[in-house]
Amino acid sequence: MDDRPRSLRAMLAEAKDNSELMIDLAYAAVFFNDPGMADEVAHLEEHMNDLVQSMREVCILACRRPAEAESMASVLQLISAIEGIANTAIDITRIVTHRLGIPPELIADLSNAEEVSHRVWVRDDSHMVRRSLAALELPVAAGMRVMAIRRDRSWITDIDGDEILLPGDVLFVHGSPAGLVRLHELAAAPTWEPPAPATSGALTELDRAVDVLVEMKNISEAAVGLAYSALALRDDGLASEVLHLAERLDEMKDHLQLWVLRAAANDADHSKLRGLLQLSQAAEELGDQANQMTWLIREEMDFHPVVGIALGDADEVVVRMPIASGSPTDGATLLELQLDIEPGFAVLAIRREGRYVYRPRGLAQLHGGDELIATGPDEGRARLAELAGWRLIDEDEEAGGGFRLEPLQATSAQRPG
Repeated sequence: MDDRPRSLRAMLAEAKDNSELMIDLAYAAVFFNDPGMADEVAHLEEHMNDLVQSMREVCILACRRPAEAESMASVLQLISAIEGIANTAIDITRIVTHRLGIPPELIADLSNAEEVSHRVWVRDDSHMVRRSLAALELPVAAGMRVMAIRRDRSWITDIDGDEILLPGDVLFVHGSPAGLVRLHELAAAPTWEPPAPATSGALTELDRAVDVLVEMKNISEAAVGLAYSALALRDDGLASEVLHLAERLDEMKDHLQLWVLRAAANDADHSKLRGLLQLSQAAEELGDQANQMTWLIREEMDFHPVVGIALGDADEVVVRMPIASGSPTDGATLLELQLDIEPGFAVLAIRREGRYVYRPRGLAQLHGGDELIATGPDEGRARLAELAGWRLIDEDEEAGGGFRLEPLQATSAQRPG
């Protein structure tokens, strides 16, 4: 990430990936109470500031005629939203860096999440060193996938299986908390133990506030992911759903603040409550920034083609995949399918009968006629289509490019074991 991208498209794609990485690491810094991870977010912000400045310069220089101003203004609005997301990540890390305080109940609840972000330092004597990511098969061995690598003072965010790990590399991973112990073993890192739930009942008044805050975290992450998806797919329905999520976050923050104030009357240690208020404000702000991005679609603004192209060029592509009846996914749960391991896609939402299920849990069952909104590596797109009952056909440039789906033979569909 030391070399400045040459095109606005490349810079937008990198900024989008970095903003999502910053949010993942910021929440992880709170979960692990790790000032070092908070520092990583701060380093990413420095690079993001340079990217934002460069993108704004390019946008201004690109406008040669008044007719180009409207579409380029949409790019500036997207840049502003991405910058806002990055700034919110810094706000989250202040809970750790400024020691605002977090109730133990919140840490215990976060540890029960289906996926978490984490970082691990690769030691010289580890099983990982001087091996490629493809050979390590971390999604299978530990249920974790590498989002980024910091090597000395440089960052590698364009991750592929050929990347060779070196001693001193710091891996930033995302996946099941159950795989963290195995990940530390592979990296020859100190043994990791999950946080123990609080045994004291002193903060029982905050139970509802903590539960709401965990839900706000999940909704805010879903809102950002769906907003990028809406722009990449230019989807009115997804844009409307993002607006709904932003409004829901506003309401939840109001309720949470009321419960925290009530709890403060019965708890002499108010320091434990400051972090709750900070996190609720950050979650609401993420919803607002996601809403700002999708406003372009809801208002039918003429945004520049580079937006859709850039988001399609990001490390993770966004796909809308219908589920064919009789396919391997028809009737299966997400836990059975393990799409996050192979082909490496995270399901943002399931569209069913005109409504969306956000951030579906592992026991969510898929049915023929459903539609997945998912993000993952471009090389896994064909396998995802196969599991959904389709053959992915890459259109040639003469036909306009893109992809189309053809039904697979019903006899070839087999439920994953």
